[in-house]
Amino acid sequence: MTLKAQSGFTKRVIALALTACFTTATIAQAPSNQNQVFTISVRSEIVLTNVVARDKKGNVVKDLKASDFAVLENGKPQKVSTFDFQNVDLAAALKEQSTVSGAAPSIAKMLERSIGEDKQSLRDHRLIVLFFDLSSMQQSDIDRGVDSAKDYINKKMAPADLVSVVSLSTSLQLVHDFTSDKQSLLNAVGSFNGTEGNGFANGGNGDSEGTADDASSFVADDSEYNDLNTDRSLYAILQISKSLEKVDQRKSLLYFSGGLTRNGIENQASLRAATNAATKANMSIYSVDTRGLQALPPVGDASTGSTRGTSAYNGAAMQSRLDANFSSQETLASLSSDTGGKAFFDSNDFGPAFQQIQHDTEAYYILGFRSTDQRRDGSFRKLQVKINRPDIKLEYRPGYYAPADFQHQKTEDREMVLNDQLRSDAPAVDVALYLQSFYFRESDNRFFVPVSLIVPGSQIPFTQVKDQSKASIDIIGNVKNAQQIVVGSARETVKLQLDANQQVQRKNIQYSTGFSLAPGRYHLKFVVRENQSGNMGSFETDINVPDLKKVPLKVSSVLLANQRTPNNDRRNQSLLVRDGQQYVPNIPHVFRQDQHLYFLYEVYDPAKPAGSQPATAPAPSPGMKRRPDPAAHVLTSIEFLNAAGSKVFETPLVEANAVNIPDRNAVGFQFDVPLSQLAPGSYICQINVIDDAGGTFTFPRTAMMITAPPAAAPAAAPATSTAKPGQ
Repeated sequence: MTLKAQSGFTKRVIALALTACFTTATIAQAPSNQNQVFTISVRSEIVLTNVVARDKKGNVVKDLKASDFAVLENGKPQKVSTFDFQNVDLAAALKEQSTVSGAAPSIAKMLERSIGEDKQSLRDHRLIVLFFDLSSMQQSDIDRGVDSAKDYINKKMAPADLVSVVSLSTSLQLVHDFTSDKQSLLNAVGSFNGTEGNGFANGGNGDSEGTADDASSFVADDSEYNDLNTDRSLYAILQISKSLEKVDQRKSLLYFSGGLTRNGIENQASLRAATNAATKANMSIYSVDTRGLQALPPVGDASTGSTRGTSAYNGAAMQSRLDANFSSQETLASLSSDTGGKAFFDSNDFGPAFQQIQHDTEAYYILGFRSTDQRRDGSFRKLQVKINRPDIKLEYRPGYYAPADFQHQKTEDREMVLNDQLRSDAPAVDVALYLQSFYFRESDNRFFVPVSLIVPGSQIPFTQVKDQSKASIDIIGNVKNAQQIVVGSARETVKLQLDANQQVQRKNIQYSTGFSLAPGRYHLKFVVRENQSGNMGSFETDINVPDLKKVPLKVSSVLLANQRTPNNDRRNQSLLVRDGQQYVPNIPHVFRQDQHLYFLYEVYDPAKPAGSQPATAPAPSPGMKRRPDPAAHVLTSIEFLNAAGSKVFETPLVEANAVNIPDRNAVGFQFDVPLSQLAPGSYICQINVIDDAGGTFTFPRTAMMITAPPAAAPAAAPATSTAKPGQ
């Protein structure tokens, strides 16, 4: 059995464990009879689009019927299956106090249908979200946005308007839920004092030409940092959109921003995801550049130093500033145009943005159709809405992105879905996943934490290519400290290639990696996706890396294995490699009678026997002397107890008189225990460790199970065991 993988981590081992797997896949055939019942599943999704109809004078036409409209998708006619008309003049007053939900402010409450008395209470109302992207704005920008919002609330807010306030600084926060209470909204908007806008301004691209001279000679390349900032804002829009999906009415998002800059196609996936989510939620985005009307002098303004280089004199600096300003507005324009909204740039008066929202949502028709194109390819589909009256002009969004299944997702979309699942609090359960971690000391305040996870082979659909079975899985994971800061991560695409005659369904796919961590408490999460259907599974747990300085006898984790693989790669610094053999942890602790049980553990900083002399190992080569290993006196053995607590087998006592891993001041033990004379059943395995010189001891225990071999085993040999103290 072979496995191919590309590894980007130094401490990573990928193995295919040939252990017994208790997950099987069966296909049952229905009994043949004349009364068979056949079930046909049909998936149908309705597409909604808002249409505003105006006459030549710009007034909304309110007497149209469904038969007056014709909808085309990519030029093909579609049948209008649902039709509705919303008119703010008919809005009924809501019974509310401070918030529409009547509970703690949360956009997520909308998903629980807890707004107002019932779902129909929102009919004919405007739903407006004021989104302040504080992370992209300077203090003066925030002040201009806040002043314009207060002016709208005080002077222009209509009785049919329901307004929510959302902000993004270090995190996405709902400041106030939808409400028509003006004083509550004024308090919410007035909470932005301008200090939240610091710390997230775009950095440079590594070129000092044309930048302000601030007495520093080095200009960092912050392109990746800038991409991350843009993604943060786009993901915030995506989350707002998803929280409003189940509300049928048209929503308007007024997005106050200091500009979003994209670097080529780096943010293309997040931009497409944000616009697609807004479209699905029937939400139009109205972007406002809060920088207002800007003056871009060639040599900079009084707030910056003199321009470096010759760019200020040949026009390059001026052109660069114009390009940067246009680039930061282009993303905002894309958000608005793709969702049926409008963008407002280069003006210090933001009032027209509020007027435009009220104008566009004064009265509108909601047309719904079921697309005749059932492909789930994620492609953009152009919409055309026509009307049988020539004197009417229609306003509607240009199109939408079709749903995409896993097979049609692009690489960047697949990666985004994987990362979203890693961040999600909801577990993925389509693929079974099991995980276990260990710890071995690297230095006084650093531990190597190996992590092994297994996926039953029955969970992975293999494809047959000639005489081989092939599949691939994506693995992503991270470990966070107590402050929820990511201190380690892993990402791998594992390609599996097996002989067709091997019973893949009865095997486990095992993946191993490792992290270097300080003592403390951590949260570990991994997500696995099989790349045939896109099913995912996740596993998360809390791990504790102990501070061994406070423990009388310092012992590592006890690793149990039934498989060792050759590994002579000097680049592999894993502490699980001993004598050219890599130990593959057995996660479920289930072994067969015809297998060997391997143990691996270490004792750190053993006490030095009184009056002892350091042991000297043989010289590695003529003319070379090896430094004597520190003396020690550590005793260890392993006992097997049955379910009744009686000892049924014990290994010979092993005595270590020297530290055999001097660079880590550790005594390493490796045991090889044949299981041929242990009867099938459950056992408690007790590891006895005694530091005779220090007078300390410990007896850790672990549960295990032994099963009978699949075929009749030959006559068992006398009970023996082999063990050696370290490498």
